[in-house]
Amino acid sequence: MTDWPTRGWASSTPEQEGMDGAALGALDAEFASGSRGQITGMLVIRHGRVVFDRSYTHDFAKLFEGRDPIRGPYNYYDPDWHPFYRHGPLHTMQSVSKSVTSALVGIAIGRGELPGVETKVTPMFEGFRLPDTDARRAEMTLEHVLTMTTGIRWDESTVTYTDPANSCANMEKSRDWIQFVLEQPLAAQPGSTFVYNSGATELLSYLIRKGTGTHAHEYAAEHLFAPLGITDTYWKTTPTGLADTEGGLYLTARDLAKIGYLYLHDGVWEGKRLLPEGWVKASTSPKVDARPGVERSRKYGYQWWVLPYGTAGRHAYAALGYGGQRLIVVPEHDLIAVFTGWNIYESPEFAPYDALDRVLAAVRVTGTH
Repeated sequence: MTDWPTRGWASSTPEQEGMDGAALGALDAEFASGSRGQITGMLVIRHGRVVFDRSYTHDFAKLFEGRDPIRGPYNYYDPDWHPFYRHGPLHTMQSVSKSVTSALVGIAIGRGELPGVETKVTPMFEGFRLPDTDARRAEMTLEHVLTMTTGIRWDESTVTYTDPANSCANMEKSRDWIQFVLEQPLAAQPGSTFVYNSGATELLSYLIRKGTGTHAHEYAAEHLFAPLGITDTYWKTTPTGLADTEGGLYLTARDLAKIGYLYLHDGVWEGKRLLPEGWVKASTSPKVDARPGVERSRKYGYQWWVLPYGTAGRHAYAALGYGGQRLIVVPEHDLIAVFTGWNIYESPEFAPYDALDRVLAAVRVTGTH
């Protein structure tokens, strides 16, 4: 019988759920010591039960002293916004927001409010200015947007988000984010090359609004969060009122884990299908290689990262965000792990494979409860 955490997660111990408490405790000790930088939380759930939940405090106001004095939701050195929303329990999700947005696209497709992923999207942006007459734009599909293979020239991977050359940072400084993205020239044939592009996810915000008549944050509240029992959220918006789907969501770790639990159950919650059949599999299957030639290269699905591990064919999937936001789902072991942090300073982020390896090392009994 499935334990649905709509009204709260059940609790257990690592040992009762086939995990090694000492292995989890060792990672907890590293976080508590500060040796991993500004980690703010660690949550592990197995068989639908919380087996480990810790939080770690840091003086972010002090860390921000002497840095960029400009305040506001898009200044990463503003402790009123980062990493907690107004110093409360809601934690910035950053690009984990992208994976949640993918769920909204799936819901809208399932409800007939958005067309299928094979649909050409350029005509859906009628009224926006395009920088050229590049015929390749006509080939861009919704799937290309979901998999970040739009072909749009974009750079937010080789420079930091505080660098004025960062494409995403420049988008966030503009008044109309959709226009900013659409006016970028193409650098490749749509579908040919993966380029991490937060602007592509913001295009999804516009498409959700256009297709459903509702802003993405409002749509999420009704069709995703409410059924899961998620009531306490915040979602930043752009100057034109669109939801910041590329990085603006704030949630608690336990509520974020509910998204993972929904995906573990193929988009079904308490017997009701929220995501269309096949959407979870399509979203979390490796569509493109994000880092060709790199050992243990991450793959990418529909705004979800895919992390192959072990023997061929085995993989976890993850929603990942700047500063150390991690939702990792391991279907093979009925396992969910959530890590939060704000390592945008000298300390490196808690790497996705590091996180996956540590929780996998704590698994002692396979199978379901």
